[in-house]
Amino acid sequence: MTDRYAVFGHPIAHSKSPQIHAAFARQTGQDMTYEAILAPLDGFADSIAQFVTAGGRGANVTVPFKEEAYTLAQRLSPRAQRAGAVNTLVFNAEGILGDNTDGAGLVADLTRNLNHTLAGKRILLLGAGGAARGVIEPLLEQQPAALVIANRTVSRAQELADLFGHGVAACSFEAANTPFDLIINATAASLAGELPPLSANAFNATTLAYDMMYGRDTPFLSFARTQGAATADGLGMLVEQAAEAFFVWRGVRPDTAAVIASLRAA
Repeated sequence: MTDRYAVFGHPIAHSKSPQIHAAFARQTGQDMTYEAILAPLDGFADSIAQFVTAGGRGANVTVPFKEEAYTLAQRLSPRAQRAGAVNTLVFNAEGILGDNTDGAGLVADLTRNLNHTLAGKRILLLGAGGAARGVIEPLLEQQPAALVIANRTVSRAQELADLFGHGVAACSFEAANTPFDLIINATAASLAGELPPLSANAFNATTLAYDMMYGRDTPFLSFARTQGAATADGLGMLVEQAAEAFFVWRGVRPDTAAVIASLRAA
């Protein structure tokens, strides 16, 4: 019997996940389907329950349900516990397992696809919400020289810095005014077509500016280029976090390069 998987979100029509997982399944010979399901804002848990009852084996979770998925899971992977959010669910006889593959996807894109070494580097992470929290531990595992979290509300950034320790620092956007090797935009500003109030001094010719948003040239990326920085969007992260979820479900690691190239071409 064909195994069923899905991604749950609101909105969800824009999701590229069905296309990505269909490509992974063809590539690895897996007998599975993958669909996008629009869950009501007040009905996420019910939507998941219906999917499980209908034979669902696993699911991805996107905005705005990652924190709710965290509370819904009966067991959590260590990385989901640290992230405080879940983007991957596994349904089996032991109940619901919650995992988070976002950070692994980001690191894979940076190190493998973009050939960007993180060890010994100065990293500036913009934002202190769920998107930022989910990638902090995987970034720290790469042993950067420094990880600074910048946020409009500094107290929220400081909460994350205190939670993760390891010399993680916090500041306002404007206070990050010395050059960084890598600047990651994990804020929602790009969704609104806005630019966080960054200092141009945070960038130089050796900086890589990475926006988790994909599919558009964001104000953040445009600003970074005017400072001479290299830029990258989050499409590779999207595919790599999907590949990590696919591995969690199927025990097989798909090749991501061809899928990223296909999405870029489209």
